[in-house]
Amino acid sequence: MANENSNILTAEQEMKLRQPIEDYVGKIQKKIDELRVDGTDKIVEIQNVMDSIKRDRTLTKGEKEDRLAKCKTELDKAKAVEAKNKDEVSKLIADAENYLKEHFDKDYYQAVKASCAAEKAAAKARHHQKVAELEKEHKAAVAKLSDHQEIKDENYVYKNRLFDAKMTMEKEFQAAKDRRHAAYSYKFHLIDLLRMSKFTFMETRVQKWENYKYTFNRRNFLLQNGLYIAILLIFIALCIITPIVKGSPLLTYNNVLNILQQASPRMFLALGVAALILLAGTDLSIGRMVGMGMTAATIIMHQGINTGGVFGHIFDFTGMPVIARVILALVVCIVLCTFFTTIAGFFTAKFKMHPFISTMANMLVIFGIVTYATKGVSFGAIEATIPNMVIPKVNGFPTIILWAVAAIAIVWFIWNKTTFGKNLYAVGGNPEAASVSGISVFGVTVGAFVMAGVLYGFGSWLECIRMVGSGSAAYGQGWEMDAIAACVVGGVSFTGGIGKISGVVVGVFIFTALTYSLTILGIDTNLQFVFSGIIILVAVTLDCLKYVQKK
Repeated sequence: MANENSNILTAEQEMKLRQPIEDYVGKIQKKIDELRVDGTDKIVEIQNVMDSIKRDRTLTKGEKEDRLAKCKTELDKAKAVEAKNKDEVSKLIADAENYLKEHFDKDYYQAVKASCAAEKAAAKARHHQKVAELEKEHKAAVAKLSDHQEIKDENYVYKNRLFDAKMTMEKEFQAAKDRRHAAYSYKFHLIDLLRMSKFTFMETRVQKWENYKYTFNRRNFLLQNGLYIAILLIFIALCIITPIVKGSPLLTYNNVLNILQQASPRMFLALGVAALILLAGTDLSIGRMVGMGMTAATIIMHQGINTGGVFGHIFDFTGMPVIARVILALVVCIVLCTFFTTIAGFFTAKFKMHPFISTMANMLVIFGIVTYATKGVSFGAIEATIPNMVIPKVNGFPTIILWAVAAIAIVWFIWNKTTFGKNLYAVGGNPEAASVSGISVFGVTVGAFVMAGVLYGFGSWLECIRMVGSGSAAYGQGWEMDAIAACVVGGVSFTGGIGKISGVVVGVFIFTALTYSLTILGIDTNLQFVFSGIIILVAVTLDCLKYVQKK
């Protein structure tokens, strides 16, 4: 390739700059390899043999013990050789690293980096020149045409040529970027060989940062994080506006704790529905599940005899110990919620019914039964000692947050460390392929609904204790939208098979913080629904764009 700029290096010139480094470090590497043959390399080889012996089921216990004993003897000899050569190997590694530190950047990398910058500048100049030539040719061609269709065809050809020119420039940019990245990574390749892949903490961070810069794409970054950036800017604006309007700052310690406290019960609901969205489904009955659970929990933990009845019967649990009533309330909440989610899951899995329909039916049935049974009344307060027993405040810190943290940890473990969690992703991504590979789509779907029911039950029970009762059929109306929106904002895709627990957590905090901030500012509740609707629309739009781009 002919040099267009004195700073641009040919491949031969680059190799010539790198050769002294390769020669010096290569000689040291050769000495190190010789010292490792009967030591470190032998240890790795023997350990692999021992692992294979332990896994070999064709050998008897006695044969395994004999072979492992021989390997142990050889291993001890190899470790002795390794210990003997350790100091010499360390000195050789230090010598090579010092040489790299002194010569790599100065004699090689900086020259390649300057060359790549010059290549980009030359590619940009060629692109501008090409565009000018194409524009000149296009104007000349259009001047000779009179037919409308011919002019339209010429414009189309011109646009295609401009696109080709742009792609050529992008290709040259990428080639320069690849060259610089390869030069930068070569140093760590040499260190990798010297230390047998043992990098320091800072070296690992530096490599990760370099890889991030190398793979960074502005369009993908905005698709992935554009909504978060917009919400962050809105929240910053609210933090600036609140002191001006209300005379007190928004980000105070107490306000942050209040946000976390409000988010805690909702976290259970979002974690529950997240698994259903991961399966390309949803759940419209969450709000009614909360109302049902709140009502049941309030009746059981009620302060004194209940003032309202269920199907005309007045329940009185005051004869039971308080702790027993608390546990019974939790069990009843979980059983009721799990019962209805299992029904929805069965119809979804067995009859391929869309969760929108099965959970909407659940929503109507639950609301109808609870309202008819209780006449729609609120059941008042629970025993005053229960909140301090279950979710006490320790030095002002609400321990209800710890319940949410525990739920996050457990669900994260299920999603990421269990076979069921891996099957969730597989079924959500492609149920047909999952079925062919031996995964029970029916079992995974019903299991996800059962897990959601357990989490809804816990969430409604905690909300009842947080609110000191006040259970009614109408409680929780619209909560399904908040839970679903939190998942979508957090990156759980409606296309299925895509999502992380960390995203769900962020989504819940975003919505709770936004609602809390708007409430402090005195924004009408109805207008808050408008904000939520816009956020959901933007989140789903970005999710669809990511899906279309991937396709």
